[in-house]
Amino acid sequence: MATLTKTTIVTEQLKDRVTDARPGDTVRIHQKVKEGDKERIQVFEGVVLARKHGKGLSATITVRKVSQGVGVERIFPLHAPFVQKIEVVKRAKTRRAKLYYLREAKGKKARLKAREFGVEVTEPEQIPAEQVEQTGEKKEA
Repeated sequence: MATLTKTTIVTEQLKDRVTDARPGDTVRIHQKVKEGDKERIQVFEGVVLARKHGKGLSATITVRKVSQGVGVERIFPLHAPFVQKIEVVKRAKTRRAKLYYLREAKGKKARLKAREFGVEVTEPEQIPAEQVEQTGEKKEA
């Protein structure tokens, strides 16, 4: 009989692929909900305020949305079996790891600057110096 150790139990519980959701991302989380004897998928879409507890079994993300004028926050364990799928809808540029200031922010202060994602960033091509246009300066020969 094989002996079960703490590490084998933890590695069995870990999901193979977990979406890299960072603070500032708008995510759509599909979770399995049981109501009586029926099961359905419920979607929660909001902005990731924080990611905590590293990459291990206890890793969580805090997601916030405003529903009918009321702010709603949920904490989702990333490796929980009821979390079916996490998809990143859009990314935003942030300058801090925890975005708790968004709880009090209203209007323009609650906006995050959008950042492109899903597009590979390539190195800009080198433009020869002859083709670079000099604006406002006169060239003397």
